[in-house]
Amino acid sequence: MKRLSILLAVVILAAPVVAADNELTTQEKADGWILLFDGKTLDGWMTSGGLPSKVLVDNGTINPHKAGHYMMVHKEQWENYVLSLDFRISPKCNSGVFIRTYSLTPRPGKDVGFNGIEVAIDDTTGAGFHDTGALYDLVKPTKATRKPTGEWNHLVVTSNKNVIEIELNGETVTRMDTDQWAKPNLRPDGSPHKFDIAYKDHPVKGYIGLQDHGSPCWYKNIKIKPLK
Repeated sequence: MKRLSILLAVVILAAPVVAADNELTTQEKADGWILLFDGKTLDGWMTSGGLPSKVLVDNGTINPHKAGHYMMVHKEQWENYVLSLDFRISPKCNSGVFIRTYSLTPRPGKDVGFNGIEVAIDDTTGAGFHDTGALYDLVKPTKATRKPTGEWNHLVVTSNKNVIEIELNGETVTRMDTDQWAKPNLRPDGSPHKFDIAYKDHPVKGYIGLQDHGSPCWYKNIKIKPLK
């Protein structure tokens, strides 16, 4: 009985410490993680139009749907980091997480999305250029790893100099080396995409945004670790 108690104690001590929603563990703080959303207020967040959201915190989440502009953005600009968050989508959802959005002022005839790079989040089941985990219209994921609609998914985005990597639910599914993207409207293999941008020259530093594109999508546990 004593041995069993010791074994149980060892198992408990060895178990990883998991933070409560919208909090950081002691180890995460020591590792340099910064919490971007406290689960209670929208402090540090605004719409891409520079105004407060019309939607309040939704049960410990940010729901950018009908917030008042193209996306909700964190007020700081970030360069070279790991971004971690959880998301849950509604049926027929079409949303995305934007990174490297260097300006919130749209170019003439374009929406503000053209100023950044979008990690697609959609109610689809494929692994194409417009499916969850893709870099929208640029790089498609190697596989579909999104959980069924209504369940929580874990997304990790590494944006480090010329490399962007996407991990979805524990699997790395997408990678982009911007140094290879030297021509507007063309992928490195010569196939066309919609953006008139040479991503080799696209700014690395920019805003992080949660897109509102017509359907509810909930985000929580939004945290970032700057890379040196």
